[in-house]
Amino acid sequence: MATRDGSEEVIMETEAKSKEAEPLGELVEKGDAESPSDAGNATTQDSSISNGDNTDEKQEMVDLKIIWNKIKYDLKIPVDSTGAKLKESIHSLTGLPPAMQKVMYKGLLPEDKTLREIKITNGAKIMVVGSTINDVLAVNTPKEVIQQEVKAEENKKEPLCRQKQHRKVLDKGKPDDVMPAVKGTKERLPTVPLSGMYNKSGGKVRLTFKLEQDQLWIGTKERTEKVPMGSIKNVVSEPIEGHEDYSMMAFQLGPTEASQYWVYWVPAQFVDAIKDTVLGKWQYF
Repeated sequence: MATRDGSEEVIMETEAKSKEAEPLGELVEKGDAESPSDAGNATTQDSSISNGDNTDEKQEMVDLKIIWNKIKYDLKIPVDSTGAKLKESIHSLTGLPPAMQKVMYKGLLPEDKTLREIKITNGAKIMVVGSTINDVLAVNTPKEVIQQEVKAEENKKEPLCRQKQHRKVLDKGKPDDVMPAVKGTKERLPTVPLSGMYNKSGGKVRLTFKLEQDQLWIGTKERTEKVPMGSIKNVVSEPIEGHEDYSMMAFQLGPTEASQYWVYWVPAQFVDAIKDTVLGKWQYF
């Protein structure tokens, strides 16, 4: 009996333990049942985060044609992006660092204004001029030396407008058909050629900036000379004494001052735009 009773006690204890284990099983089943809901909640969060990243879909976009080194690129960008942001996008497309870019749309494109403010629309062609860092260093190191020498010589000389070679042109007076000038302001290049000015021989001259070809056209009555902007070594200017709303300006087409092409009665508001367009802000001077 003792053995039987003992066996029965063991069986009873085993059944009790089995019954005690049942709630644990139920908890496990409940936990398994709840897991699909939790997974669904996690998926919703991921989707929300993904939607938050796609901010461009909620912005007004503009399609542009980027032209650099005779290669065309398509670019879609928010119309409220600044010129600086556009340069970053061009960097992604071309590999050309923003600091080495000269971006042009009806003149040099300002970095602090948005594409909407500049009135860039769908299909607009954006011209980009620039070289890799290695190319710039190789080409511009001699040019930098030239610029320093030219500036040093200018500091030693009397004002340009008082020199005899310039006085004979300036003494003719302001041309009747010269473009109006505004002193103390800076404006972008006009969409029409700058005209009504004199050259060194006293003949009429006009300047046309062909941004899509990266050329400066110097036109006279006799002919039009098409000069690649990249070949212009320097641009110097000085206000005309007594007529400070106009300047005299020289484009250095070769390695020495002897190659300077002088233009007189340039409206003051366009002087900086001309220099930025021809030389680019990334130059070393």
